[in-house]
Amino acid sequence: MKSHVKIATVFGIELGLHYSWFVIAVLIMFSLVAQFQAANQNWSKAVVWSVAILTAVLFFACLFAHELSHALVARARGLPIHRITLFLLGGMAQMEEDAQDAKTEFWMAIAGPAASGAIGLALLAVARALGWVPWTVATEPGVAILVWLGYINLALGAFNMIPGYPLDGGRVLRAILWWMTGNGDRATQFAAKTGQFVGMGFIALGFLGFLGGGGLGGLWFVLIGWFLLQAAGSSLMQLRVGSLLRGLRVRDVMSEDCPAVSGNLGLQEFVDEWVLKTGRRCFLVVDDHHVAGLITTHEVRSVDRARWPVTPVREAMRPIDEVHSLPPDVAALKALEMMGREDVNQLPVMENGRLKGIVSRRHLLHVLHARSELLDE
Repeated sequence: MKSHVKIATVFGIELGLHYSWFVIAVLIMFSLVAQFQAANQNWSKAVVWSVAILTAVLFFACLFAHELSHALVARARGLPIHRITLFLLGGMAQMEEDAQDAKTEFWMAIAGPAASGAIGLALLAVARALGWVPWTVATEPGVAILVWLGYINLALGAFNMIPGYPLDGGRVLRAILWWMTGNGDRATQFAAKTGQFVGMGFIALGFLGFLGGGGLGGLWFVLIGWFLLQAAGSSLMQLRVGSLLRGLRVRDVMSEDCPAVSGNLGLQEFVDEWVLKTGRRCFLVVDDHHVAGLITTHEVRSVDRARWPVTPVREAMRPIDEVHSLPPDVAALKALEMMGREDVNQLPVMENGRLKGIVSRRHLLHVLHARSELLDE
């Protein structure tokens, strides 16, 4: 889940929005307009829209706070997190590696719901201090904002504690099972299957609600259920991939036969003679007997085709200092995870400043296929 719009950086963590976020932002804003208009018919349209927009902005700030609490706990436990992204169905703190023990997983998972619960109780307490009577409609705009945000944060914390992996409650369940059994893989498998069961339950509930006249609310439950089902299934697949690649290092799966081309070579000639005739997709670019960069079909496509005859490879390549690399002793699974995170198909393997080889996504998938045929029971 990549951020397409960067909002800010807090504690060194980038806060961003996925394009799908704008869909839910619009839906929430119009929903708030309808709610505030129905509950406070004496408010002018300008007040209703102003309160709705401000409430929506503060709600998404609360979502960031929820995810930021995960990220800060993870950092305190030694796990690097550099990005938080809000998308259609909520938010995601993107970790570069999983928790290495049950205690870390538990505290990371519980931090989000705890933060949302604390924010919700604090906002309702402030509204109460300003004269709001619990379970009544707030008539003052400022108090109405506090009350709505208070209730929604409590609901957010409670919803995330549903024991369906990868919801926070599912991660708490995984941590507890991990601590009890001492087996992280078995705990993940049980929690993910529970997440699939919860997802199917949401889908069934949503369809029943829609057929019973619930309208779009029922379809929303279907969407949430589908997301949980897919995410839990992806977790099971990741677990299987990790099992198949266990024990393999990058040096075991890298290719030491890395074709090199000159940076002075024309892009058209490079495509005709090196790419189309060999079928290779990744090449090293060498200038003055040292590796200057990497060029793949992705970089070639970024140059207008009409300019290929007059563009040298050097201008189209990705400079070597901008290319993520791996040492040869890193686990092969980490290489696959990095390719997915950085959206690349190849990574150079470097040791002591020297290129040792190239590890590619395609070759790793071939290795996975072969091992699944021979090692799966």
